[in-house]
Amino acid sequence: MEEINSEPLDFRNDLKLIYKTSSGEEVYRCENSIVVQLPENRNALTTSYVNGGYQENLQAIFNHEPKPTKGHCAHDLEGGSVEAYLEIHSRRLGLDPERIAAMMTAAKMKNAAISTRSFRTLEITAIVTAGIEVNGGRAGDPATWHEEEGQTIYVGGTINTIIIVNSHLPAHTMTRVVMTAAEAKTVAIQQLMAPSRYSTGIATGSGTDQICVISNMSSPNTLTWAGKHSKLGELIANCVIDATTEALARQTNLTPDSQRDMLIRLERFGIDEKKYWETGAALEGENKKDLFIKNLRLFSRDPSVVTLTASLLHIVDEIGWGLVPELSGKKTALGMMKTLPDLIEAKTHPDLNLVLDERRSIIENWIRISSWYVKNGLSR
Repeated sequence: MEEINSEPLDFRNDLKLIYKTSSGEEVYRCENSIVVQLPENRNALTTSYVNGGYQENLQAIFNHEPKPTKGHCAHDLEGGSVEAYLEIHSRRLGLDPERIAAMMTAAKMKNAAISTRSFRTLEITAIVTAGIEVNGGRAGDPATWHEEEGQTIYVGGTINTIIIVNSHLPAHTMTRVVMTAAEAKTVAIQQLMAPSRYSTGIATGSGTDQICVISNMSSPNTLTWAGKHSKLGELIANCVIDATTEALARQTNLTPDSQRDMLIRLERFGIDEKKYWETGAALEGENKKDLFIKNLRLFSRDPSVVTLTASLLHIVDEIGWGLVPELSGKKTALGMMKTLPDLIEAKTHPDLNLVLDERRSIIENWIRISSWYVKNGLSR
C-alpha cells in the first residue's frame, strides 16, 4: 500500500466493529482510531477542532492517536495544523471531512473502555480513552502554554470521552451532560488519587481532555435535564466513572492496587527513592544503599504504612486548603507518626526527639521517621 509520511492512505479495511448500541450507533476500531458511525437524525455537542460545538448533520465521530511529533505542536502535524490533519485522516477513514467531529490523544485505541447503563427505555453508552501520567493536572494549576495569533500546541496525555444517549437531548441538555460528565471524570481520577504533574494537588483531568455527546433526535423521549438529581445524570456519571477507571487501568495500570504504595502517594510532593536514601544515609545506622532501597520498597507497600501516609497527606492537603490550622495539623500529624512502630511491629526504636522536630514540615518529619525504621527497625 502506498504511504505518505509512513501513514497508510486508507484505513477503511482495518476498521473492525467492536460495539453497537440498541439505537444503531456502530463503533469501529483500527490501530490508531475509534470511529462512531451515526445513523441519520443525530445531534451532537463536541469540543472538536473541526465542526465543533452543536451540530445536527454529522456522519461520524472519531477519536484518534496521531504519530508523535518532534515538537508536540500543531504545525508539526501532517498538513501543518490540527484542522488540516483531521481532514487528511478523516478521508483515510473513508469519512466526509465536512461531516465529522474528532478528538486526538496519545492514548492507545486498544485500551479504550466502553460502559453502557440503562433505565426503562433510556440507554447511555460512554467510550473513553485515558492517560494522565504525563499531562494530568488540577484545575487552577499553573499553565504551561498560551494560545496567541493562531498558534496551538498538541500535548500528549488526554482523557477523551464519547457519550451516546438513545433519547433526544436539546442543546441546553447536552451542555448539562458535559458538566455532569466532567464531574464524573474527576470522581474517577480522585478515587484513584492520581497526582497532578504541575502541582502537589490531586489531578482533576488532563490539560487536553475532550468530549463528544450524541443524542437521537428521532426518539419520542425528549430529556430536558442531565444534572445529578436526574436519572439521565446518574447513568451518565456512572458510565463515565466506570469507563474512565477502566481506561486508566488499561493505558497506564493506574488502579487501586497500584496506588497502594507509599512512594506513589508521595510522588506528587517530589519525594522518591533518591530523596529517601539522602535522608536515611544521614541518620544513625549502617549505610547499605542496596539493602535500604530493598527494605524501602517492602515498607512502601505495607498496607498500614500506606494508610498512615494517606492520612498524613490529607492533613497536608487540608492545611493547604485552609480547612485545618497549620499548627494543629502538625501537632496531630506528629502524634500519628509516633504510632508507626506499633503499626509495623518494630523491635527497635529511635530517640523520637532526635528524629522528629516540630519546626520541620509534616512531610519532612514523615520521611525522617519512616527512613529511620526502613534503615534500622524492620526486623519483625
